[in-house]
Amino acid sequence: MTTNRVKVEIITIGDEILIGQIVDTNSAWMATELNKAGFELAQITSVHDEAEHIVESLNKALKRADVVLFTGGIGPTNDDITKQTLSAYFGSKPVFNDQVLENIKQLFKTRPNFVLNDLTRAQAMVPDNCTVIQNPVGTAPVTWFEKNGKVIVSMPGVPYEMKQAMSTEIIPRLQLHFKTPEIRHRTLQVYGYPESTLALKIADWENELPGFISLAYLPNSGIIKLRLSGLADDSLMLEFSMNQQIDKLNQLLGSAIVAFEDIPMEQLVGNLLLEQGKMVATAESCTGGNIARSFTAYPGSSAYFKGSVVAYSNDLKINILEVSPEVLEKNGAVSQPVVEQMAIGVRKLLKSDVAIATSGIAGPSGGTEDKPVGTVWIAVCSGDVVLSRQFHFGTLREQNILRATQASILMLKEIL
Repeated sequence: MTTNRVKVEIITIGDEILIGQIVDTNSAWMATELNKAGFELAQITSVHDEAEHIVESLNKALKRADVVLFTGGIGPTNDDITKQTLSAYFGSKPVFNDQVLENIKQLFKTRPNFVLNDLTRAQAMVPDNCTVIQNPVGTAPVTWFEKNGKVIVSMPGVPYEMKQAMSTEIIPRLQLHFKTPEIRHRTLQVYGYPESTLALKIADWENELPGFISLAYLPNSGIIKLRLSGLADDSLMLEFSMNQQIDKLNQLLGSAIVAFEDIPMEQLVGNLLLEQGKMVATAESCTGGNIARSFTAYPGSSAYFKGSVVAYSNDLKINILEVSPEVLEKNGAVSQPVVEQMAIGVRKLLKSDVAIATSGIAGPSGGTEDKPVGTVWIAVCSGDVVLSRQFHFGTLREQNILRATQASILMLKEIL
C-alpha cells in the first residue's frame, strides 16, 4: 500500500517563453528534482505577464494539484507583476521586510556596479500573509502561501536563483509539509530490436509487473531505453522488487541489454577505454566527425580519445589512411574492404589501441539500387581483430548520422 502522491503544478510566467525568445529549461529541471523527491507532476503551464492569466492558471492548478510553483514575473521592473497579483489573490497587505533589504545590501556588496535604488528597495515590500524565504543570490525574495491545505510558492525565473531556492529551501520544506513515498527509477538500454518487436518480446513480463512498478519505452537513435519506475512506502521492498524484475528482464533479453544505467553510450565506452588504459581513434566519412564529437563532449576524454580523420574524399582515404586504390575502384567507397582498411589505417596513423571507421550514404541523394541511401559500413579494429558490419538506417540524413554514430560506439564496446 503506497501513500497517495502529492501533486505539483509548475507555472512559468513570461511573454519571452510564449514567443519562443527563450526556452523554458526551468520546468524540466524542476520536474526532475521534484520526481526524485517523490512528488508527482500534474501539469506544466506557461502564461503571459498578465494578472488575468496568472489568476486563471492558479485557479485551475489548485483544482488538480496540492502544490503550485510559480517561476518568473518577480523583480524590480514594471512588467514583473507576479508578486502584486498573488498579493491581491490572497487578500494581502504589503509590509516592509527588513531582512529582505539586508539581504539585498549584502548581495550588492559583492556587486560593485549595482546601486540600491527605489526599485530594488521595493523588493522588500512583501505580502503580510506569506512566509518570506530569502534569496541569497538575487534581490527578489521567494514567497510561500498556504490555502486550504495547499501550498503556493513564487520564485524568480532566473535559473540559478530558482535552482538555489528549490534545492535549499522549497523541496526540503515541501518534504516536511507533505508525506511522500519512496520512488525509484531504473533504466536499461536495449539495442537490436524495433520498438514493436521488443514490446512483443517482453509482453508477458510486462503484464506480470506488480502494480507499484510501471514501464516506459524511450526510443533514442536505435537504442530503446526501458525505464522502470517504482513507488512504495517500503524502500527495502521496493529495491528488492525492482532488482527482481530487472533480473527477469535480463534473462529474456541477454546481450541485447547494452547498459543497466541511463548513461550515453559514448560515455559508457569512454569509461571502458579508461579502465583498460586504451586509446581510440576514428576515421569518419559519412558521420563527418560526429563520433569524435560524441567522445570529446565529455571532460577528461583526452585520456582515451586520440584523434580523428574525417576522410570524406577518396583522395584522403588513399593518401592519409592508406586505403588501396584498387580496392576502392573495385568495391566503391561504401564497402566492407574499404571501411576495414580505413580502420586499420587510422589506428596505424594515430598510433591508437583501437579504431572506428565509417563509410556510407547519408543522403538524401547519392544512393543506387545496390547501395540505397542509408547504407553504411562500419568497422572497428583492436590489434589484429577487425569487426565490420553493414547497416541500412533509412532515408533521413540526420537520423543516418546519429544511428551510424550509435552503432559504431556499440561495436567498439563489443570488441572491447
